[in-house]
Amino acid sequence: MERVVTSRTPAPCVTVADVSAYLNSPVVGGTARNHLAVAHDIRDDSRTLRPGDVYVAMRGNNWHGMEFEAEAAHAGAVVIISDRPSTVLPTVIVKDPREIVGPLCAWFYDTSSNSPRVFGVTGTNGKTSTAHFMDAGLSAAGEMPGLISGARIRGPGCQWVPERTTPEAATLHQTLAHFRRSGVSACAMEVSSHAIAQRRVAGIRYRAMAFTNLAPDHLDYHGTMENYYATKASMFEPECTELAVINTSDEYGRRLAAAAGAEVWTCGRQSLAADVFADNVVCDATGSRFDVHTPSGRAHVRLHAMGAFQVDNALVALTVLVADGVDLHAAADGMSSLTAIAGRCQPVHVGQPFTAIVDYMHNTAGQRALLPYLRSLTPGRIIVVAGATGGRDPNKRRALGNYAASHADVVIVTDESPEDEDPAAIRSQVLLGAHQADRAEVIEKPDRLAAIEHAVAIAQPNDSLVVAGRGSDPIQRYGARTLQFDDHEQLRNAIASSLNGARAHGDAPRPSHS
Repeated sequence: MERVVTSRTPAPCVTVADVSAYLNSPVVGGTARNHLAVAHDIRDDSRTLRPGDVYVAMRGNNWHGMEFEAEAAHAGAVVIISDRPSTVLPTVIVKDPREIVGPLCAWFYDTSSNSPRVFGVTGTNGKTSTAHFMDAGLSAAGEMPGLISGARIRGPGCQWVPERTTPEAATLHQTLAHFRRSGVSACAMEVSSHAIAQRRVAGIRYRAMAFTNLAPDHLDYHGTMENYYATKASMFEPECTELAVINTSDEYGRRLAAAAGAEVWTCGRQSLAADVFADNVVCDATGSRFDVHTPSGRAHVRLHAMGAFQVDNALVALTVLVADGVDLHAAADGMSSLTAIAGRCQPVHVGQPFTAIVDYMHNTAGQRALLPYLRSLTPGRIIVVAGATGGRDPNKRRALGNYAASHADVVIVTDESPEDEDPAAIRSQVLLGAHQADRAEVIEKPDRLAAIEHAVAIAQPNDSLVVAGRGSDPIQRYGARTLQFDDHEQLRNAIASSLNGARAHGDAPRPSHS
C-alpha cells in the first residue's frame, strides 16, 4: 500500500456535483444531498480512504478497484469514479478511470501550476542519482526542495520510502499539493516508463524533463525498444514540459534531442557541441572530479559518488538547474556535499580491508557501468551477490548472470524479491547465464542474508564486494509474504560481525590499500 500525505487537503468546497461537472459525466445513484457532499481528497486505494473522500476504482494487474466498493462505503467515501456503476455508492462513470485521474487530481489540488517548479528525470538508469543531485543542488542554492524518488520521498513534515519509482497519480498530486502548502519551491522527481504509460504523471506540466539514457529493460511491459523509446519521448513535448534536458552521450538521447518539441538543452561528457559539457574527468576510489562548462560559466565539481556514470548523472542534474536559472556554483557545491545516495553505488565502511558497495544494478546496462569501473580500481577479486526480481522481464535474467560472471571473480546467486514466481526457477536462469560465462566461481545461496554473509566471509584485503539488484528497497517479497530486508543494513551488519569475530580471535584485519 502506498503511503499518502496524512494532512487533509483544504479543497475549496469542491462537491461531488463539481467533480461530476469537471468530468462531464452525471452522478449515477444517490440523492441530491449526496451530490452536494463535499469531497475532501481523491484516493485510488480503498485502504487509504477516509470520510468524505472520492474513490477512483481502476483495473489493476490482479483485480478491479470496484471489488472493494463495500470497503469504500464503510470508510466513508462520498462517491466512486469508475468504468462501471457501484451498487453501494453514487458513481461517476468514465470510460477509463486511469486516463482521467491525473488531470482530475491536478484540477482538484491545483497542481497544474508551476508552484512548486517540478523537474522530472526519466531514462533506464541514473534517475534516482540525478534526482538526488538536483535536490542537493537546489538546497545549496537556497531553495526549499521536495524530492520524489525511488529511494525516498521527502519534503517538509514528510519522509518515507515509496513502493514504486513514481507513485500513483492521486498520491503524487497530494504530495505536490502538500509541498506547495509547505513552502516547497522546487521538486525533483523520478519518472518511470511505467508511470508514463499508466498515466500516473498526467496533469503535471514540468518545468524541465531530463533524459539520462535508454538501454534494454522492461521489455516484458513495453514489448520492443521502439515502444520503450516512444513512451519516454512522449514526455518531451511542450504540453508536458517547458524544457527538455537530454544526455546526448547516449544514442537514444541524440535521437530524442532532434525530435523533442520542447526547448532542448543538451549535455554530455567530452561533447563540445553540447550546451553543457564536462571535461578533465577523473574517477577513482575516492569519487569523481570534473570541470563543467555551461552558458552561465565554468565550475569544478567534486563528487563523493564513484564512476563516470555518476558524472553523467550529475551533469544532467546541473544542466536542468542551469537551464532553470539556478546559480551554477551553488548547485555544484550542493552536489559536492552529497555523501551517498541510498542503494546507488552506496559504499559501506565499517573499517574492513576491502571495498563494499550496495548498488541497484538491476540490468546489464547498470552492470556495464559499474563492474568494469570497479575492475580498474580493484587489485584483488570482485565478488558479486546477484539475482533477479520476479514479475519482471524474464529475458534479462540469463544476461544478468552472464555479465556478472564475465566481469567478476566470484558470483553468488541468491533471491532478490521473487514476487509470485518460483524463486528456484528465477535463480536457475541467472545461474545458467553465469555458468555459460565459464570464468568466475559461481555459488548458489538462496537465502539472501546467507549469501551476503558468505560474500563477506570470503572477501580478502583489496577485494571489491558488490551486493546488487535491490538498491534501497527495504522489503523482500515472496508471494504474499514480505520480509524487512535492507541490503545496506545487512551488509553493514555482516561486515561488523565478521570484524568483531576476527578481533575476538586476535585476527585484526589489515587496512586496505585499494
